[in-house]
Amino acid sequence: MAASSTVTAQAPARGLRAFLSKNTNIVTFVVLALALGALTGGRAFGLDSIQNLLIAESVRAFAALGVGMIIITRGIDLSIGYVVCLVASVSASFAQTPDYAAALYAGKDFVILVPIAAGLMTGALCGLVNGLLVAYGKLPAFIATLGTLSIARGLQLIYTKAAVVGSLKQPFKNISQGSLGPVPYLAIYVAFAAFVVWVLLRHTRRGTNFYAIGGNPVAARVSGINVERELVMVYLYAGVLYGIAGVLQAGRLGLANALTANGMELDAIAAVTVGGVSQTGGVGTMGGMIVGVLTLGIINYGMTYLGVDSYYQLLMKGVIIIVAVFMDMNKNARR
Repeated sequence: MAASSTVTAQAPARGLRAFLSKNTNIVTFVVLALALGALTGGRAFGLDSIQNLLIAESVRAFAALGVGMIIITRGIDLSIGYVVCLVASVSASFAQTPDYAAALYAGKDFVILVPIAAGLMTGALCGLVNGLLVAYGKLPAFIATLGTLSIARGLQLIYTKAAVVGSLKQPFKNISQGSLGPVPYLAIYVAFAAFVVWVLLRHTRRGTNFYAIGGNPVAARVSGINVERELVMVYLYAGVLYGIAGVLQAGRLGLANALTANGMELDAIAAVTVGGVSQTGGVGTMGGMIVGVLTLGIINYGMTYLGVDSYYQLLMKGVIIIVAVFMDMNKNARR
């Protein structure tokens, strides 16, 4: 009878440990949110505060969704920040008011679709180049994307002559700055993009191929998967998401310069790592990516709300990445 009681008591304990291990990202987010709410007496979660949090993290969410898919295939992308910066600058240059004397295309009045299309094409092209270098050039993803980071930075400075691209038309800015009732447009765009990524990863053959390549690229090739083609596609998809991020960032800020999206690669990689996307490949979900973005957002927003110096936020991000990867490696070792 005593032995039976002991087994019964141990079962819920094991169940709780299994739940915590499987849902570490969600538990972390909830704990941090509750802690911030307690420290601010609930003020940090007023409607205005939640809206500001969603707006601030929405652009990063696109970058996280893109790099999250890449990491699932056992890759990495260090070029995100400057690709988004280049996209924002290109997009903004076609959205400037025609009577602005310092406009890159002074006197030209482009329809609203032109800056959007230019931004998306720029992001897609950067993603395609990354994919080709990794898949067919056989370069390590770290080296390939480090190189395209520098190229994107150089192109942005050359294209803009290191000047601020400002005086954007209001209809273009409204794309990012508007809201549907209390819900910002940016949050709606993220929800739609997240749904598309979820469908791609969980309900398409290509998504299955991404997980297979991340889990074991040799076995994936033997099973008939065209690894090179799939790698090109995952970087291309990520590039399109970076393109959307750049267009929205330009509209949100109403300008673009060489500092736009500075450090976004760190934010995105940290977010998906915290969200449970394994650096060893083959593991990760769309939901985890978004939870990771919100978790980093809570940390950034909470530290700002509490008046903590921004330098400590950088320190915290670095610690989070190291701890998250360490825990991920230990979890995989136990498996």
